Amino acid sequence: MSKSSSTTLQSETIKKLAIEALDALKADDIVVLDVRDRASFTDTMIFASGKSTRHVISIADSVVQATKAADMPPLGVEGETVGEWVLVDLGDAIVHVMLPDTRVFYDLEKLWSEERVDAIEE
Repeated sequence: MSKSSSTTLQSETIKKLAIEALDALKADDIVVLDVRDRASFTDTMIFASGKSTRHVISIADSVVQATKAADMPPLGVEGETVGEWVLVDLGDAIVHVMLPDTRVFYDLEKLWSEERVDAIEE
């Protein structure tokens, strides 16, 4: 397997783990954006919402635990003490878990995309 296909496989694995973790904790409005043509620091941005600060923190922790269990721990986690917006940096994917009002206010999906690439059905 070439380095490129190995990297692609790892990127897809990380994305899948993150989405499964988000889904397992009932995250709302999961959106996946391929940003390879717009960002040099990651391949994928994943956005999700939680119903409360506690839910946001729990969802993000689920992503962290799932990736650690797969021996692909996050490079960093920010915002887990406040819970309005938790960012989990997985290298090949960056996961943003936010309260709905925070998500609407910052509107990062519009910033990073001309259109949605994948919307995960709830």
